[in-house]
Amino acid sequence: MDRRAGAHGAAVVAGAAGVLTLLTGCAWFGDDGTDSTQVLELSVGDCVVTPDEVQAELTDVTTVACGTAHQMEVYALVPDALDGPETYPGADALAAFADGACAERFADYVGVDYRDSDLFFTYLLPSTRGWSEGDTTVTCLATTTGQPLTASVAGSER
Repeated sequence: MDRRAGAHGAAVVAGAAGVLTLLTGCAWFGDDGTDSTQVLELSVGDCVVTPDEVQAELTDVTTVACGTAHQMEVYALVPDALDGPETYPGADALAAFADGACAERFADYVGVDYRDSDLFFTYLLPSTRGWSEGDTTVTCLATTTGQPLTASVAGSER
């Protein structure tokens, strides 16, 4: 499900619970040039292939070289969301935080404000369990609703 605000608003990858969430998982190298990367190990600049099935909780994602067709690119990691309160703040509070935090960081990576971009953004949020285990990071991803990306969006001014 996508939630968009205006022509160039934020696209939110959603699962059954309304958000994709982060959990601990495994990582391994694939023979087809893809890596299965633990969501907690994603780095700025990683290019990500959208999972085949919508999932409420992710443990790992498929990453590829940015010259390979992909749908998303990590452009920011925002640690200590909401100043990392001890108790899980809830998906709605985290989504509201991520909307602002990811919008704010978009231009620094892409080179143009998201409202002037042909790209959108989405994010991965910590799950309740992840939060209790110390994961308070929001992962911001640039994405497109059209053709797959075939290069990095860093500095692209798209």
